[in-house]
Order: sequence, then C-alpha cells, then structure tokens
Amino acid sequence: MGLALRLLLLLGAAALPGGRSRLHSRRVTDTVVSEPGPGLPWYKRVVYVDDEVNYVYTSEMQKVKPGPVWMVQNKDLEFWNEMTWWGQRFQKWYNVSLNTLSQLYNQSEGFHIIQTIFGCDLREDNVIQGFYQDSYDGRDFLTFDKETMTWVAADIGAQITKRRWEAEVVDNQRWKRFMEETCINRLRIALEYGKETLQRKGRPTARVSDRSSHDGLTTLSCKVSGFYPRDITVTWLKNGESRQQETYSEGILPSGDGTYQTWVTMEIDPKIKAHYSCHVEHESLVEPLSVSWEPNNNLFPVLAGVITAVFLIGVIIGVVIWKKKRPGKKGDGYAVAQENDQGSSGSDLSAKA
Repeated sequence: MGLALRLLLLLGAAALPGGRSRLHSRRVTDTVVSEPGPGLPWYKRVVYVDDEVNYVYTSEMQKVKPGPVWMVQNKDLEFWNEMTWWGQRFQKWYNVSLNTLSQLYNQSEGFHIIQTIFGCDLREDNVIQGFYQDSYDGRDFLTFDKETMTWVAADIGAQITKRRWEAEVVDNQRWKRFMEETCINRLRIALEYGKETLQRKGRPTARVSDRSSHDGLTTLSCKVSGFYPRDITVTWLKNGESRQQETYSEGILPSGDGTYQTWVTMEIDPKIKAHYSCHVEHESLVEPLSVSWEPNNNLFPVLAGVITAVFLIGVIIGVVIWKKKRPGKKGDGYAVAQENDQGSSGSDLSAKA
C-alpha cells in the first residue's frame, strides 16, 4: 500500500466497531519534492492532533505557523522556536536524502517525491502505539518496528538504507523513546489545551431513502451527519442481521461545520419481503441509532400531490362554470356594455374591460 493511501487511513482513524475506546493521535507528515512550484514548496511539514492542524512549517516560510487558537494561547515563543529548529534540521536532512535516493535508484533529473509520516496513537484505555513509515515516488520504502528497533525494507534499494540505519543503535533508541514518551506527552498536552474542540462529542442523525436501480432492484441509502469525532460504524441490517459485506460506504467527509458526514448504500430486491434498517454506532450514543426503511413511505408524497392537483383542478373548473352563469355576461366571458347613472360611454367601458 502506498504511503499516500496509508496517510489518508491513518489521519482518518479507521472506524472502531461498536464505538469502542476512542483513539487520539499525533501525526507528523513530511513532504519533499525535487521540483517545487506554486503552492508546492520544496519541503513541507504538517503536524496534526487528531484531525486538527497543529502547526505547519515550509521551506518558503522558514518558520513554524501555529494552527488552532488554543495552541497559540498556550505555547510560548520558546516552544515555537524549538519547532522551527526541528523543521530546519529535517529540511537539511531531506536535502541529502533526496540526492541519495536519486543515486540509489540511478535516476536522472525529473520530479521525485519523498513522503514520511510518523507519530503516535493513544486510546482511552491507555494503549499506546507508535509508527514511522516513508515512501519514495509513491512506493513504500522503510518502516520502523519500535518493538525490535529494526527497519523493514520494502525493496532491494531500501535494503542499503536499512543496514545503515540499523547500525545507528542510539538513533533507533531515540525513535522508540520519541514514539512512546515524547510524542505521547505532546499529544496529551494538546488534548488538554484543545479539549473543548478535540474531546467534544456530536450526536449523529440518520436519514434513509431509496431510488430505483438496474434490473428492477432498489438502492437503499443512509446518510449520517452531524457526528464528532470521526470514528463511526454504519451498516445496513436485514431482518436484524448485519449486511456489512453488501454495504457500500461513500467514505467519511467533513461537513464544513466541524462535524462529519457519511453515506452507506445497499442494493436489494424489493420483491423479497424483509425489514431493512440503518444501524449507527458512535461514542456519543448511549445506544445504537436505528432508522428503518419503510417502502410505502415514498407513496405518501406522491398521493398527497395527486390529491392536491385533483382538488385544484376541481376548484378551477367550478370558478369557470360560476363565471359563465353570472348575470350580465355572455358565454364568451366578455363584459356587455350597459348604461349607467354616471353616463359613461360604451367606449369607456370597453377600455376598462
């Protein structure tokens, strides 16, 4: 699996079935390109706490730019200077690494990219996880196993770097200590600073609908929105049994208001009588949320529309008949010129008509 896809999965924090112990994370992502351009600096570091950008460093700025207000308010200049120093240090290291990799793979000039992600996870039951993995030109390169303090090479080219890095025993010990101690401490501090944002809970709402599909089948859709944190389990049930293998997810996306939304669909044969419901599990819910699909519900708006239309047509016909039967009117509905006590002429009445 390429690092870009793995990065999305790690940042997204895959759904935890049943809304189990909540996962908090701190991610450091580094991106290095051989040919920078507008909006694409030579080196960029982004640090995330859960799904919030903690701070950003780029080779263009040459300094750290803080993210959320709660970090700016709680960290002094010394901390930001330290983070800037680390950004500049890694920038120099990546400059050497980019040249080394191009020689290692015997590559000429052109666009090349290094992507690295490392950090730590902390669950509410105090289970700690740490990781480091990187890729070159979209392919896995090296992964760090902190338990054995060894490096896992993805291909023959990475074997050379693996042997060199494993010889640096002190550096490997530092990586292990960073993942298990330094990273976790920084994560806990950030969670305390931003607890109103990072540790809040937003209850999801669910709405089910259907649409005609191919070959007489029906596609059931369940939209779940307004939930936070991101971790959620949504699936369709048939007669109370999970149909996870038949459920297709559209992924989890930001709603734009600080919450998340997702869609899950399932194709069914409406001729087969069964009870279908959308089942939602989230840590903000005391009990799972269940919304049933009622196949007849969609007929009510249609019937209401038909009844309303028939009623309106009846009213219009009645008005037309009433107007035709009014005294002083001809069948074609035009006004008949009559004398009146004001002496108005027929031409005046015609103009008014």
